Amino acid sequence: MVSACLVGEECKYNGGDNFCAELTEFLQNHEAIPVCPETAGGLSTPRSPCEIVNGIVMNADGENTDLAFRRGAEKCVRQAKEQEVDLAILQSRSPSCGVNQIYDGTFSGRLIKDSGVFASLLRENGVPVVDIEDLLRQIR
Repeated sequence: MVSACLVGEECKYNGGDNFCAELTEFLQNHEAIPVCPETAGGLSTPRSPCEIVNGIVMNADGENTDLAFRRGAEKCVRQAKEQEVDLAILQSRSPSCGVNQIYDGTFSGRLIKDSGVFASLLRENGVPVVDIEDLLRQIR
């Protein structure tokens, strides 16, 4: 399983992607299932940036988007379990997919050691997760 933005799907909050050519090359020898838990949860693209604020996902406009994030994460975890995913490669720092770090909830660009909603739920369900930046260091 892989964050869809990493393979070129324009599902990022700003309407763009995080396409990674090195990952695409790496995935040529692997079966990959692209997912975006944010759009799976019903959020539009583009959308206001979101961060986890005191355990609740909020957007920069002060709106609570937590339900959509959690609904999308649950849907994608069900898919991971049904398709017997053995690894998820996820986008760094995302409030959904962040593995090692996420933004601190102040919308100031500061990072904290924590995981996004989807990354955490995958771990809770026994699916190993890896941050794209860690994977790239390993395959270079």
